[in-house]
Amino acid sequence: MHIKDKIYMEREGLEKYGPITIVAFGDSVTHGAVADGEIDYESVYWNRLRKKILDVRNYVPVNVINAGIGGITAAGSIERMDRQVLAHSPDLVIVCFGLNDVNGELEEYIGALKTIFKKCQEIDTDVIFMTPNMLNTYVAEDTAPVHREYAATTAEYQNSGRMDMFMNSACELARQMNVAVCDCYSMWKKRSETEDTTMLLANRINHPTREMHQLFADSLFDIIIGNAEEKELDSDTMFKK
Repeated sequence: MHIKDKIYMEREGLEKYGPITIVAFGDSVTHGAVADGEIDYESVYWNRLRKKILDVRNYVPVNVINAGIGGITAAGSIERMDRQVLAHSPDLVIVCFGLNDVNGELEEYIGALKTIFKKCQEIDTDVIFMTPNMLNTYVAEDTAPVHREYAATTAEYQNSGRMDMFMNSACELARQMNVAVCDCYSMWKKRSETEDTTMLLANRINHPTREMHQLFADSLFDIIIGNAEEKELDSDTMFKK
């Protein structure tokens, strides 16, 4: 049963299939990191998404497993996937990597995502690849001194098109594998045409502000169930056409 179907279950369905289980699988943004050394599980996107789903219908419990670890990559997360993600028999896995992977090789990143997507598909769970936010485009004055050197590196990754290349390649892979894409990175790029997106990063490098986590939550929500007023379900897919 797909997650969108489970949202509207009645008593009989809840007894048979149990509550909704979502696993958020990613790096520091998923972990809940905001400003330097600060974690906020209340404001993080997956908690906002959980609340949005319950606003539509709160009869079915929505449980979210936070499988995000700060500083980790997609390749570095494959070994932990079985016990930290798949062991929970999730209805949905949200995959969000890239901010740390951009320090490595593109082929390793794409290969790791391919393995992650395949493992989700093998257990027939819904999976969404969510692209992360942009990196900083310059070294802001209020960047922590200890992180200034790295901020210069990430700004170069962003301005040179390296981050674009990683995200475009990842999205293309997901589409080839019939994995739904929640392309928040493109939304950030659009905002960068009129806004200083570095100021939308709590650590001025790669962690979005608390408020910007709402963009992720809203975008995921739209992909999962679309128009909250429309109750007609699509039994073939979790996503609205």
